[in-house]
Amino acid sequence: MAEPGNLADKAAAQASIAAALARARAALHTRSDSPQLDAELLLAYTLRRPRSYLGAHPEQRLDVATLDRFERLMGRRAHGEPLAYLTGEREFWSLALAVTPDVLIPRPETELAVERCLALRTDAHADVVDLGTGCGAIALALATERPVWHLVATDRSSAALDVAQGNARRLGINNVEFLRGDWFKPLNGRRFEIIVSNPPYVAAADPALTALRFEPVTALTPGNTGMEALRIIALGAREHLVPGGWLVLEHGTTQASDLARALVAAGFTRVRCYADLAGHDRVTEAQWT
Repeated sequence: MAEPGNLADKAAAQASIAAALARARAALHTRSDSPQLDAELLLAYTLRRPRSYLGAHPEQRLDVATLDRFERLMGRRAHGEPLAYLTGEREFWSLALAVTPDVLIPRPETELAVERCLALRTDAHADVVDLGTGCGAIALALATERPVWHLVATDRSSAALDVAQGNARRLGINNVEFLRGDWFKPLNGRRFEIIVSNPPYVAAADPALTALRFEPVTALTPGNTGMEALRIIALGAREHLVPGGWLVLEHGTTQASDLARALVAAGFTRVRCYADLAGHDRVTEAQWT
């Protein structure tokens, strides 16, 4: 498979799992940071088998229809389409979450926001809201870890809420309430112990958006500076936190100082920033008193 489109043509000569993976790996060599992993995950997905099956049956021959399905997926991956959209799934906090192009693909660094929420409160009951929930990653992770909490998950996109609600049903999670609306609008004055959000924070002119072109732009960038949504949440949270409540925000790696100043100006105290596993400033928390 020097280029996408050759798998089915070569089915008669080379149609084993090992051969298909070798050609796919070669085709993705300059187009993916993990060509072997991508090829294995896509072939396992095509076969509806676990990835371990491929290594256990390298000699198994694949029929033309299977090779054609694999070829089409590989072609899309070679053109930059994210693996999660091809398989329709991404793991987050050990939860298998369905994802579609209507939602941002959850990233491992967002798990830090979940960790901070869990650290800020014990197993005691809490009302928590996840603003801009997307596929529901943060809300569902918290709901799983704290079944006595009541979670509210909001999003202005009805398509995103459909994905999030579908994930809750599949995972058997029933302590999350889903509301449609922009940021605080659907909350009707309700107050919470924790407000958490992974809002859009990429500046509109940031060249990084090119690599993210398959993901919903409204979930990535809020405007020219990238700080617009963070500032809206910092100001609006004051009307929706109980005294002593916490605001937990994911943000860009260069935005911690600007966000801290905005939070202090808004009247928050105990403003603290935490780095992700790569050492980048990623999540800031602040308390409302």
